[in-house]
Amino acid sequence: MYIVTVLFNIHSVHFAQFMTAMASNAETSLQIEPECHQFDVCRSPSNPDEVFLYEVYSSKAAFDDHLASSHFSAFNALTSQWVKSKAINLFERVGP
Repeated sequence: MYIVTVLFNIHSVHFAQFMTAMASNAETSLQIEPECHQFDVCRSPSNPDEVFLYEVYSSKAAFDDHLASSHFSAFNALTSQWVKSKAINLFERVGP
């Protein structure tokens, strides 16, 4: 399995809009991408502008397909100006 984590810091004024768009992106990914197995959207209780994603794909190729999808492209174009910072980490599951 291929694991993707993303830590966003969102401009406060756009936070609600970002969360609506993110929820739609996550739901669509899970519904139409058969190799997207998990897409958790988490909010920090101590930093109200911070959002953490935990995504699980079958492979790197499946994640690349996600990045090339029309729904991700639309989400990214819509939200890019709302994001103060974004840190992406990529992992391969080794167990259990």
